Amino acid sequence: MAFQSPPEVLFRQCLRSGRSLSQTAMAPSACSSRQIRGYRAAVINQLGQPMVIQTMPPPKPLKPSEVLISTHAAGINFADILQWKGQYQEKLEPPFVPGFEISGKVIEVGSEVKTHKVGDRVVAISPAGGAFAEMCVVSSEAVFPVPDNLRLVEAAGTITSYGTAMLGLTHNAKLRAGEKVLVTAAAGATGLAAVDIAKNLFNCEVIGVCGSIDKCQFLKRHGVDYTINYSTDRLRDSVKEITNGRGVNVAVDQVGGDTLLQCVKSLGFEGRALTVGYASGKIPDIPANLMLLKSASLVGVYWGSYSKANPPAFVGSIMKVLQAVAEGKIKPHVGKTFPLDQINEAFQYVSDRKSVGKTVIQLQEEYAPLGP
Repeated sequence: MAFQSPPEVLFRQCLRSGRSLSQTAMAPSACSSRQIRGYRAAVINQLGQPMVIQTMPPPKPLKPSEVLISTHAAGINFADILQWKGQYQEKLEPPFVPGFEISGKVIEVGSEVKTHKVGDRVVAISPAGGAFAEMCVVSSEAVFPVPDNLRLVEAAGTITSYGTAMLGLTHNAKLRAGEKVLVTAAAGATGLAAVDIAKNLFNCEVIGVCGSIDKCQFLKRHGVDYTINYSTDRLRDSVKEITNGRGVNVAVDQVGGDTLLQCVKSLGFEGRALTVGYASGKIPDIPANLMLLKSASLVGVYWGSYSKANPPAFVGSIMKVLQAVAEGKIKPHVGKTFPLDQINEAFQYVSDRKSVGKTVIQLQEEYAPLGP
């Protein structure tokens, strides 16, 4: 078996604790183990200013339910950039080490941890941050085994983007096989994840929206049926032409502003629009009559909030993704990697919308020796 940790085990452990994942995750300063050396980390000392690579002191002993991970890679998410600017929903006061999404190998486990062992290849979510560092501690409830057919650098770009897309499409939009799906920012990490899931798990007809000819060509190579170029095409008019005026069943938008409004206008009868983010920096006013006339719905998708409000749905989205990866049905795409020393350049690269797929900070090679 490529993936051997059954979903019900992780569901039970999440529910039995009575706590959310974000409540149990530790801040980067608490990364701990006996006789572990100090480690390098990217530190935000002032919001909006370049991060500094600093050597952190040796961590403290682990608590019973914690896992210490030697970080191989850490995915960059738009939330990391917002947090660096001080604009994220959950604000941290400097100094702190940012980063929510990591992959690596287990160095040590707490006394009560039974689901992971030293040497395991894992991916983890650290709601308190700390991913952009050579090692980090995470609650065992937020640590998942990496399928054998997924490299650690790819794993670091999988959980957040694919988890968001999976939750939005299956839990919120109730996507059905063969429906028409519109995805904006489709060449980005979450957009490409939505394309992959809709196309390869649900056999949907997918319309991908992006901002350049090169990205349109990239999407075509990844199975998108139709592409719309922001810079040359009118979104709503293009959708009407592609669908013969019927509109789409589901729209996934991360841009906001007028783009979200055009997505809503492009829905067909009983269509469902998902608002996932506002990369444009603009939150539009959506006329309610647009929803009424088509018996349509507009649903917000804040994936991280499910860790507190609906842990089964949160963990379920991750397990569905990892299972689909293990079965070879979906394939995460890492477009570019940067070393830890170039984290500021990596953040700028993503901010400038140059990224295709996921951008990842790589700290170690796949087969680096395990050790402190």
